[in-house]
Order: sequence, then structure tokens, then C-alpha cells
Amino acid sequence: MAILVGSERHVYAANKAARSFFAIDAERLPLSLLDATREGRLLEVLTAGQPEEEIRLSHRRRIVQTRLLPGPRPGDTLVFITDVTELRRLETVRQEFVANLSHELKTPITSLRLAAESLTGHPPAEARQRFVDRILKETDHLAAIIANLRQLAEIEQGQLAVQVSRFDVGELVAEVAERTRLDRRLETRVPKGLAFTGDRSKLAQALANLMDNAARFSPVGSPVEVEAEVTGGELRLSVRDHGPGISPEHWTRVFERFYKVDRARSRDAGGTGLGLAITKHLAKAQGGRVWTEAARDGGQIFGIAVPGVLEVSDDRAMG
Repeated sequence: MAILVGSERHVYAANKAARSFFAIDAERLPLSLLDATREGRLLEVLTAGQPEEEIRLSHRRRIVQTRLLPGPRPGDTLVFITDVTELRRLETVRQEFVANLSHELKTPITSLRLAAESLTGHPPAEARQRFVDRILKETDHLAAIIANLRQLAEIEQGQLAVQVSRFDVGELVAEVAERTRLDRRLETRVPKGLAFTGDRSKLAQALANLMDNAARFSPVGSPVEVEAEVTGGELRLSVRDHGPGISPEHWTRVFERFYKVDRARSRDAGGTGLGLAITKHLAKAQGGRVWTEAARDGGQIFGIAVPGVLEVSDDRAMG
């Protein structure tokens, strides 16, 4: 984007990108810089005269880099503006990922070291077995984190091919429930005879992640509810827990890697902190999407929707 500003801080010209970004009507030029852009920070940049600067635009809530060069006439200034909002967002995501990964690895590594040090003291057999069990548990946890990170990398690099087949959705839900071995009661609402043509294995893994997440955050004795429905050419699978729920400000971020609404509570519940992120990418790999929302009478709903060929028999009873 480029804007030509005169000595009296009026905009005389703006290229197409700048006019679109700032909604400038070329026929109204010249206009004061403030009237043309509605951004006081740009006026501050011109007044300061810094050749290059990075600023946050308050009206558009964007981060931009500015570069000032002499214009064609004495006193004129060419203002070049580059939107770097997405670049800064990605930098923040990367920094948070490194910080969160370090946090996730610190606890099991510390536990492993303490258990190993305890074994060097030749403890009694009962205590020795307890330390060995702790080492095995934490080693499995680290292995799960590494496996999930590797899978995320493969998905993001487009290395996972979509394998399409036709399958019964009710059978898929039952199979995932049996394999996941939830320690909560499972309630399902799936139309009988609902067949779907899509990637069965990816959908199964995504559903397993959602069910495991719901079980970990549901109170003991409460059910995990799974519902399947057909909406707008999509298969929608939603999983509800009966936990305390999540505040709306976290909804857009809970599918990020290692994002924790409550770190202490998440640590007690277990998990690698990557299940929801993997679910999001499995959905995207199939052209689908994920979402979360509050349940009407308490708890949280997590869902995945994927497009595909859907068939429902005449018998639409729920099972």
C-alpha cells in the first residue's frame, strides 16, 4: 500500500491497495490524513519522521510496518504500508507452542528423574515397584506426546492421504466407544441406517479424541453423550460432557496445540494436550470443520462436521 502525503498532512493520492484497505474515495482527495485513514497513529509516524516503524492501527486493529520516503515535490512524503498482522500472529503462535511444549515436557521429565533417583537408593520392593510403575507411566506419556506431534506434522504437511469408503455411522460410533474404553456411561443418538462415504479411520480417530476429552472432563457418574445428524450435506458428530463448561472467550483457541483453559485441572485430568488439535486437522484434511459450544443445561459440546455422501434408510429411529 502506498499513500502520497503533502507537507500539510493531506493525502493527495493513494494506490488501489491503500484505497481498499482504508476505504478511501479517490474523488474526495485531497483529504487530511486523519480523515482519509481514520488512523491517528499514521499521523504520529509522519510527525516523528521515523523512516521505518511498526505500529498497531486502532481503528482496523491491524499491525502494519510503515516506511517513509521523500515524495516527488519538496515536503511530500510517500508512505508505504505493509500489513504484518498475520506474520505477527504466526510468530506468537510459534512462541506459545515452544513455551507450552516445554511446560508439557517438564512435568513428566521431572517425575522420571525423581523416580530414577529414588531407585538408586535401593528402596524396599514395594516402593521400588511403585517407582518403576511411575517411570513406565511417564515414559508412555512422553511417547504419546511425540507420536501426536509427529502425526500433527504429517497432517499439516499434507502427507496423510484421504481414503474414502462407505460405512455405517452407528457401527463406527460403537466401535470407537469399545476401543476408547471410557470410564463414563455412553449415551448415543445415531439415526439407524445412516451410511456415510468418507475417510472412516480419520473420522474414527477424531471422534475418539472428542470422546476421550469429554470423559476426562466429566464428573464421575455422569454420561458422555454422542449424537450424529445430517445437516446441509454434512455428517455432524457432536460429543457432550457434563463438566463445568468453558467460557466463550476460550472457544476459538481450545483446538490449538497445548492450549489449556485451566492448566492445573488439565494436568490432573491427564492427556497430551494435542487431541483437539489433531481432531481439527483431521477434519480440515477431509474438508470439514470443528466447533465447540455450551450445552443448554450445562457442560460443553465439541463437534466435527465433514462433507460426504450420506444415505439414511427409511427407518430413522434413534439407537
